[in-house]
Amino acid sequence: MAVPEIAPRALLRALPQLEVPHARPLCVLVIVVICGGLWIDRSFGFPGQMAVSVLVWAVTGLLCIHLPQVIGRRLLACVWIAGLGEIVASLGWGLYAYQFGNVPLFVPPGHALLYLLGLILVRTLDERIAQLVPLAAAPLVLFLAWSGQDWLSVPLFALFILFIMFGRHRRLYAIMFMLALLLELYGTALGNWSWRPIVPGTGLPTLNPPLAAGVFYCALDWLVNRFTDAVGRRAPAPASTTPAPM
Repeated sequence: MAVPEIAPRALLRALPQLEVPHARPLCVLVIVVICGGLWIDRSFGFPGQMAVSVLVWAVTGLLCIHLPQVIGRRLLACVWIAGLGEIVASLGWGLYAYQFGNVPLFVPPGHALLYLLGLILVRTLDERIAQLVPLAAAPLVLFLAWSGQDWLSVPLFALFILFIMFGRHRRLYAIMFMLALLLELYGTALGNWSWRPIVPGTGLPTLNPPLAAGVFYCALDWLVNRFTDAVGRRAPAPASTTPAPM
């Protein structure tokens, strides 16, 4: 099914309704690449990490080329924004650390692949997901804070609620919150990365991973929205197809 061309300023509003071509095979591809790649990274050391990096960059690059331009641009924005965020959060702040003390090269495009999975799944769920996820997560966040296990998730979850209340893509935020938590549980269980038990500079205890770690993906989506919006404002309006008067 062909994806219609959309004026740049309408990208943010229209994106959740766009159909991602070959959605089911892409879902399988993304899940296999992410889950298999993390397993290889953990099982085969630094050479495995380099091999996974080549694979993930190749897959993401091909998807950016062959998917509709409106989606490809967002994936590209997701890659570089996620890369900057990883440098700040991991290498700068020390919030979490990867197994070799670096930011693996496959991580930024891996963020884009998970984001693409969210774009596909957002069409399969109705608006109720935006209410169900916060309602299900809230008691767990409160319990973990009350028991002293995870105070970091309290401000993170509050930020998530703001995204749900005022964000443009509420379903996408809810889906990414869940997908990111599943990814965090998988990656930390394998040992690809681990979160510090005490948040540097704050003294707040947290879990490995924090329950509300998915809010970082909400922030990533918001930043991608801002970037796409800025590009749309600078882009020239599409040429009119109406013939000029004689």
